[in-house]
Amino acid sequence: MLTELGHDVTIFEKAPDVGGVWSATRRYTGLRTQNNKDSYAFSDLRMPRDFPEWPTGEQVQRYLEKYVDTFGLRPSLRLSTEVVRAEPTEGEDAWLVTARLEGSAVSAPERFDHLVVANGIFSDPVLPRYEGYAKLLRAGGRLVASSQLGDVETARGKHVVVVGYGKSACDVAAELGPVAASTAVVARQLLWKMPKKLGNVLNYKYLLLTRLGEALFRYQELTSGAERFLHGPGDAVRRGMLNSVGAASISQFGLRKLGLVPRGGFADIAKSTASLSTDGFFEQVADGTITVHRDAEIARLVVEDDAPWAELTDGTRVRADLVVCGTGFHQRVPFLDDEVTGRLLDTDGNFQLYRQILPHDVPNLTFSGYNSSFFSPLSAEAGAVWIGAYLAGGVDLPPLEERRTQVAERVRWMEERTQGRHARGTNLIPFSMHNIDETLDEIGLNIGRGALVKQWLLPVDPSAYAGIVGRLKARLASREAVPAVPQA
Repeated sequence: MLTELGHDVTIFEKAPDVGGVWSATRRYTGLRTQNNKDSYAFSDLRMPRDFPEWPTGEQVQRYLEKYVDTFGLRPSLRLSTEVVRAEPTEGEDAWLVTARLEGSAVSAPERFDHLVVANGIFSDPVLPRYEGYAKLLRAGGRLVASSQLGDVETARGKHVVVVGYGKSACDVAAELGPVAASTAVVARQLLWKMPKKLGNVLNYKYLLLTRLGEALFRYQELTSGAERFLHGPGDAVRRGMLNSVGAASISQFGLRKLGLVPRGGFADIAKSTASLSTDGFFEQVADGTITVHRDAEIARLVVEDDAPWAELTDGTRVRADLVVCGTGFHQRVPFLDDEVTGRLLDTDGNFQLYRQILPHDVPNLTFSGYNSSFFSPLSAEAGAVWIGAYLAGGVDLPPLEERRTQVAERVRWMEERTQGRHARGTNLIPFSMHNIDETLDEIGLNIGRGALVKQWLLPVDPSAYAGIVGRLKARLASREAVPAVPQA
C-alpha cells in the first residue's frame, strides 16, 4: 500500500519468513484458518484454487510469500531482523530505529520519518507463572506456549496437559491426542464452538462470515435499519436464530453427554473470541483420548514418585510431562520505552488508538492490523489505506478531544461487552465489518451500496475491495504531488 503511494518503505521482520502468526517459527501443530480461503485473503490476490476450504498454517504462509513476490515487496523486507528499540528524535519529528540481524551485533540507529507498528496482537504469548515450575523442569517436564509447539513428536508417549479452551488449545489437544500417553485439557471457562457445517449441511461461513451474522450481535451503535430491526421489533427473531445455532451445536457435538455445554447462551460467543470447532476434538473427548477438566485451573505443579503432576483447583491431579499453554497473548510493543508506551495507554493499560490506528499523543506513529478480526488481511488492508490517506493529509480528523472521548467510550464498551476480555482495547470480534466500514467511510473509499448489500447474505469477498487503492491514488494524483518519505 505505502510503496504504491510512492513512500520508501522498510519492513523489519524478526522471523526468517513472512507471515507473522503463520511463520514456520510460530505456527503450532494443527493450525488452520477459522475462515474459508475465499474470505481470508487480500483484495488483490485470491488464495490458490488447489488450497482446501480451510487452509493450513503452512498454506497461508505460502500465500503470503506469493503476495510478496507478486507485488515486488521483497526488496523492502529485512527478514531475521529484530527491532530492539524505536525512539522519537528530540523534536519528535522522526524516529530512530535500532535493529539487530540474527547472529549479528546491534546496528547503528536509522532515521525514519514515520513508524508503523505492525507486530500484531498475537505475537507475545502469555506463560502463567505456576508454583512449582522449577520442580517440573527438574523432573524432566516442559512448559511451552501453543505457538512454540511445532510438531507432535515433542508429545509422543508423554502425558500432556493443555491449558485453555480457545482455538489453539483445542487444535493442539486434537493433534497430540493420538500420539500422547494421555491428554488433559484444563479449561477455566468453556467457550462456545461453531461447527464448520451446521447439521453437517450449512457451512458456517453463511452464518458468521456475513453481515447478517455480525448483526446478530449488538454493536456499540446500530448503524443500519436491519440492525435496528434485529435489536428492536425483530429481537425475538434474532434470539431465535442464535438459540437455534447453539442448540444445533450442543446436539451435533453431543455436548450434554460429554458435560461440555458452556454456561450462558450462544450469544455469549461475542463476549470473548468466536472459535471454530476443531476437527476430531469432541470425538476424542467421547472416546476418552482427551479428558476435559472444566471450570478448573492449574493451582500448582508438583513432583510425586519422580514424575511431574499438575494439581488443579478442583483437587484433581493429572500427569504433566508436557504443559502446553493456550492462555492468550500480551498486548505490548517491546521496542518502545516506558515513556512512549505510557502515552499510548490509559490508566488501566488499554491502548488509546483512534480507528485502532492513530495514537493521541505520539506523533508520526500509526498502528496497522492492531486488532482481532474475522477478516485479518482485509482489516489490515483497510487500515493501510487509511494510513496512506493520513500521511497524504487526506483524513479529515475530528478534534483531538473528540477523538479522546470517542476512543475512551469505545474501550469502555469493549470491556463491558466482553466482561474484561477486551485484550487491552484490541478485541473487535465479531464486529470486523463494522470496523472496516468505519475505517473506509472516514476517508470516503468504502465500496458501493450494492456490494455491501450482497455481503448481508453471502460471505464477505475481499476482492470486492480491490479498487480502493487505485481510487486513493487517483484522488491523490489530482491534488498537489506529495513527496515520498521513508517509512519503517
